[in-house]
Amino acid sequence: MKKIIPLLITALLFAGCASSKKHLVKGNYDAAIEKAVKQLRKDPDDKNQKAILEDAYKIANEQDNERIRFLKMEGKPDNWDEIYLIYKRMYDRQALVRTVPNLNMPYVDYMQEMVAAKRKAADYYYAHGMELMKNQTKESYRKAYAEFVRAKEYAGDYEGIDEKIMESKYLGMSRVLVSVQNKSIIRFPKEFEDDLLALNLPALNSEWVEYHTQVLDPNIQFDYLVNVNIINVMVSPDQTVQRDSVIKKEIEDGFTYVLDKKGNVMKDSLGNDIKMPKYKTVQCALIETIQRKSCRIEGDVEILQLNPSKVLKKDPIGAQSDFEHISARALGDLQALSPQQLERTKSQPVPFPSDIDMVIRCSESLKMAIRGAIMNNRRFIN
Repeated sequence: MKKIIPLLITALLFAGCASSKKHLVKGNYDAAIEKAVKQLRKDPDDKNQKAILEDAYKIANEQDNERIRFLKMEGKPDNWDEIYLIYKRMYDRQALVRTVPNLNMPYVDYMQEMVAAKRKAADYYYAHGMELMKNQTKESYRKAYAEFVRAKEYAGDYEGIDEKIMESKYLGMSRVLVSVQNKSIIRFPKEFEDDLLALNLPALNSEWVEYHTQVLDPNIQFDYLVNVNIINVMVSPDQTVQRDSVIKKEIEDGFTYVLDKKGNVMKDSLGNDIKMPKYKTVQCALIETIQRKSCRIEGDVEILQLNPSKVLKKDPIGAQSDFEHISARALGDLQALSPQQLERTKSQPVPFPSDIDMVIRCSESLKMAIRGAIMNNRRFIN
């Protein structure tokens, strides 16, 4: 057992060394640096790890400097972002290595180069955003927005940068107007149409698409229309049906004593008289009045693109509401009735809901159908 423990420790130390060396051999220099730094924090005198760290650090910096030199010689304005990121990587790498005690590495001040590269990258993003705005397309406005945001992140002091961000955001946004088009013969109250459009539209909005149900600003240009077309509204006439039935039921009606062969009352094991319930049949005539009325609304949700104008999708929708009321009169023994039947005898016929009331009853299920159709077809709106 005593021999095994030193062997395990040696194996673990070797594994840590091999891990960083393996990364070095494979050319994963930053991974090799991270592994070596981790080991040297535990054992600052590990010469193998120091050698691996120095080699990996030197090669990684040489590669980064070569890449920066190439990018600068190439002279493309969009190279400055990559140049900044490389300087940032070298800065972070140096900061990591300097956490190792007793390690003599030359210090390089990257700050000036980082600031300059960041500023030139910001200049490029701003200029590119301005060029994109000239294309006057949704896609270009959205790309310009991203460029302006990046320019502000890098520099932040361009005159009017916030206005450019707002302008590109506004121009890149697609706006959708959702409205009810009543093509049926029934006129709806405005409250009904307003309720149909209470769809929690903010939940449908995305980064570049916003939904509206009202035209609050006459200057807004809509890119899409979502027409909720109400085509057919079918309301049945008031229906009253009478249903007569006779209900019979056996109920307990007292008891009789159980007698033995001699005519004497029989006793149980405790000496009590044995009784047997007796039953009688009762009946009751139930006259039920059933009132029914129904409403069915049919239509479709039509998604139209404007500029150029074309129909993108059309999905059918529908909703139904039903009214039913049952009242009853009873003639006979009420004991024959079930609790449900007895409850109906307490009700009287009621006035039928109006046709408009039946339509309004459909609003909740119709609203769910409208929302479902819009949700399922959001991919057509961008």
